[in-house]
Amino acid sequence: MSAAASPAPATSPDLLEVPVQGMTCGGCAGRVERALKAAPGVAEASVNLATKKATVQLVPGHGAGPAMAALKAAGYPPLEDQVELSISGMTCAGCVGRVERALAATPGVIEASVNLAIHKATVTRVAGTADMAHLVRAVEEAGYGAAQLGEQAPGSEDRLRLEQDREQAGLARSALVAAILTLPLFVIEMGSHAIPAFHHFVTGTLGMGPWRLISLVLASVVLFGPGLRFWRVGVPNLLRLAPDMNSLVVLGAGSAWLYSTVATLVPQWLPEGTDHIYFEAAAVIVSLILIGRWFEARSRGRAGQAIRELMALQAKTARVVRDDREVEVAIDQVRPGDILSVRPGERLPVDGVITQGQSHLDEALLTGEAVPVRKGIGDPVTGGTINTTGAFQFRAEKVGADTALARIVRMVEAAQGAKLPIQARVDQVTLWFVPAVMFAALLTFIGWLVFGPSLGVALVNAVAVLIIACPCAMGLATPTSIMVGTGRAAELGVLFRKGDALQSLSRASIIAFDKTGTLTEGKPELVALHVREGWDEKDILGLAASLEARSEHPIGKAITRAARERGLELMAPDQFTALPGKGIEGTVSGRRVLVGSRRHLTEQGLDLSPLSAWADELARQARSPLFVVVDGEPVAVLAVADRLKPTSAGVIRHLHQMGLKTVMISGDSRATAEAVARQLGIDEVRAEILPEGKVAELERLKADGRLLAFVGDGINDAPALASADVGLAVGHGADVAIESADVVLTGGDLTGVANALRLSRDTMRNITQNLVWAFGYNIILIPVAAGLLYPVWGLLLSPMLAAGAMALSSVSVVTNALRLKTVRPVEIGEAR
Repeated sequence: MSAAASPAPATSPDLLEVPVQGMTCGGCAGRVERALKAAPGVAEASVNLATKKATVQLVPGHGAGPAMAALKAAGYPPLEDQVELSISGMTCAGCVGRVERALAATPGVIEASVNLAIHKATVTRVAGTADMAHLVRAVEEAGYGAAQLGEQAPGSEDRLRLEQDREQAGLARSALVAAILTLPLFVIEMGSHAIPAFHHFVTGTLGMGPWRLISLVLASVVLFGPGLRFWRVGVPNLLRLAPDMNSLVVLGAGSAWLYSTVATLVPQWLPEGTDHIYFEAAAVIVSLILIGRWFEARSRGRAGQAIRELMALQAKTARVVRDDREVEVAIDQVRPGDILSVRPGERLPVDGVITQGQSHLDEALLTGEAVPVRKGIGDPVTGGTINTTGAFQFRAEKVGADTALARIVRMVEAAQGAKLPIQARVDQVTLWFVPAVMFAALLTFIGWLVFGPSLGVALVNAVAVLIIACPCAMGLATPTSIMVGTGRAAELGVLFRKGDALQSLSRASIIAFDKTGTLTEGKPELVALHVREGWDEKDILGLAASLEARSEHPIGKAITRAARERGLELMAPDQFTALPGKGIEGTVSGRRVLVGSRRHLTEQGLDLSPLSAWADELARQARSPLFVVVDGEPVAVLAVADRLKPTSAGVIRHLHQMGLKTVMISGDSRATAEAVARQLGIDEVRAEILPEGKVAELERLKADGRLLAFVGDGINDAPALASADVGLAVGHGADVAIESADVVLTGGDLTGVANALRLSRDTMRNITQNLVWAFGYNIILIPVAAGLLYPVWGLLLSPMLAAGAMALSSVSVVTNALRLKTVRPVEIGEAR
């Protein structure tokens, strides 16, 4: 490699060592190198196959995002991780954009997302790069504060909550002090303008000269005491040519104060007749904005209440049985395998399995069901649930971050911190919003200076434009609604694992369902067995059950359970093979046994006609027929039925009322699947679909461009859940299905599907309302503040009214978002 092309020294901050996944040969290394060199912002790249790392030299000032995107597109994704930072000092959407750009420009950072509502940044970085010190420094250089959050920082959630409490307390004190100092200014100035007698009283007792000096002192204390926070952030951002909302306040209130100070101390510097003072306007601006921020901080605290309520469900201590004695220990000292004792009224500390005793547990946390559930030996129990009656002992299975409650908290936090696609468009607008407002204020000042009556009027209108145009409401419109909406969803047993699922689900027009375990209870029972003449029913059931005992499928368990209930002795098969979606086969006591579907056996060339009449009748009764073949001869047909969940029909009816099309995708025979669909009122059936065929069916359903949601629960549903535009996993399903889903329904009740749809639609409607208010407010009031109504009606907008309206805009957005806390759960059968 030539000197010109060689990578920079290892000390270069733009030199990255990127662990690359999937490289197996020299060809892979070559493809990775070519992909990196072609990526924007990459000066040079080389790949070491032995270490499976790429050395990437970035062009100074460029982030790693494009290079890492090129790696993913080439099929060799980089090894990445995520960290979270608490960001302080942000006040508007412009701040969000600046922090995101500062983080994204840090070498090693792939993507950065900042949430104004919870003051948190989520940074995706190349593993082993962009250490916390570099990230914090990047944020600080942008003019904001940063500290690490997450598992690497024990107690960080508590510290964040304390920081939020301190923020509210500090704003309350500042607002109170500012209001007390501003009140005499406002009363005397406004009273003097409105009541001539009051004006004469003030001039006769204090005199205008002394009153101006008193006003100067009071306004100065307000601006540079409680209002100093605006100067500390706004002025540096102005000097960086990156103005924000604080900069608008500094320019607006500062201009009014400076003009008034000149008019008070050196009036000869101003044109004759223009030495008016606007100290009360400057002070009122600061006071109202501080009051607005205080209300906003309080409202944001209420918006994040869902997380705090979930955290409060975690027990602080546990009673562990050691050496036949109960010892109370801190929750973080419980280990898997420990035996824990629980008394009536106590909250379970961790997840586990009951080993002794029985009780009834309040599992409303997980299911939303208020009726306590009976639990006995061998039953699983979940941390955070409440023991209502008896005492029992259980073995700890999952502790700490592995418990169901901890996973729920992480899901809610991830969803609340997510940035929806709609927010990206808002960010693009707000990036240029503050500079545009400053330009509009300048034009207003020049226009009134040229065509208006006086310098003072030009100043007042320019200040009103600066103050009225606050981007805070724009920045809060989306994240605050997400926080409240996902928090309310968690209370209703709906966990949005991915924030963008909230937006996607609201636009879904097709809902596809798996059948077994989703629409049905998932506990099938053997309901019929028809044996051909010359064969013994017990013998056939014993052979089938002996083979099915090796199967994990619910149908296999139903057949095995039925055989044992009839007292049949099961034999260990000599051979066993599972055929997913088709059946099972093997050898039992020297006989070749096959249990499978009509479709599979027909494909094997077997003649099923002697059993077809029975099978057809069973299918018409919505029972799933299976054929038993012994030594190559079809000898029996058995039927397994799975009861429908009580809410399934009502949920399907409710989805139709919401304008959605419903589809059932099942591996059952067409006759059985259609019979179930008729009972439920489902629009369309895709039957006899093997597990690997579900993804293809979903792709066909999405072919016309409509968004599709899929609801499932089993291991074989995981690919379909991942493939759908939105995957909803029933919470009692397999872990792999839950991990593949975008939304988890914790209770297993299909009412959760309707609740998820309602919350997603209501939240997106709420976001739209917020954005219309935030943008419409500025579109309407900026021209008014500039004096658009003056030529027609002689109306001008006072800077004080502008400050009040600005504060009201943010509070209104947050208050509107808080309405989502009142969304009612769906009552099956009601119209929407």
